[in-house]
Amino acid sequence: MPGEIRVEIREAPATGRVAVVSIAHEAKLNTLNPALMRDFIAAMERLSADATLHAAVLTGAGGKAFVGGADITVMADLADGEAAQAFITLVHGCCRAVRDCPVPVIGRLNGWTLGAGLELAAACDMRIAAEHAQFGMPEVRVGIPSVVEAALLPGLIGWGRTRRLLLLAETIGAAEALSWGLVEAVVPAAELDAAVLDWLGHLGAAGRQALRLQKRLIRQWEDLPMRDAVAAGIPAFAAAWETDEPRRMLGAFRQRRASST
Repeated sequence: MPGEIRVEIREAPATGRVAVVSIAHEAKLNTLNPALMRDFIAAMERLSADATLHAAVLTGAGGKAFVGGADITVMADLADGEAAQAFITLVHGCCRAVRDCPVPVIGRLNGWTLGAGLELAAACDMRIAAEHAQFGMPEVRVGIPSVVEAALLPGLIGWGRTRRLLLLAETIGAAEALSWGLVEAVVPAAELDAAVLDWLGHLGAAGRQALRLQKRLIRQWEDLPMRDAVAAGIPAFAAAWETDEPRRMLGAFRQRRASST
């Protein structure tokens, strides 16, 4: 069986409307095969079109793995460079679908996070890991380079540590991943959902349109020279006033402050 993509919509006053996306291929540590990747891209595109969505959570099914990489069996049977290009384009498509999602995406890293799985995690806006999670980019040990969204790693952990992961194919634990800046938080597995919910509460307190504008601006900052990145904030700030969100939320803040004095 190729696995499946499970999407659950949760809605609560504290968090707003949240999509929980689970990559479910537990028999193979949630590894990614072409059918699963196509389904994932389609699911993320549908969620991206949902104007009422406040945030998303990406995780792997079960407690052993987030995503254990791309399916080795499939890669071993790739006939030629053309087939390899089609396969890796799907991996890139999965990561791009996460980065292009207009709302914040939290990576809930519940176990092995390897190869394409680490690229997918890097594509998330924030990452929270279980204490037992393990991270690595083992591709060179099976004769291929780490590519596509592995290019995000230097921005997270620096060039030296990126070289350690990609050239030495080391596997590191969650505590080291936290110290490197690869993840933003590490908690016991039993507390993972509560920790994710806490982050969703912070996102839920923010304006939905403001979060979308902020994510889009952060993406621009990644690609622009500093002068242009600073200037890009001016139209982003002005765009916030295209809805009533700033007036409404600033008015409520002013009223709370006045009532507390």
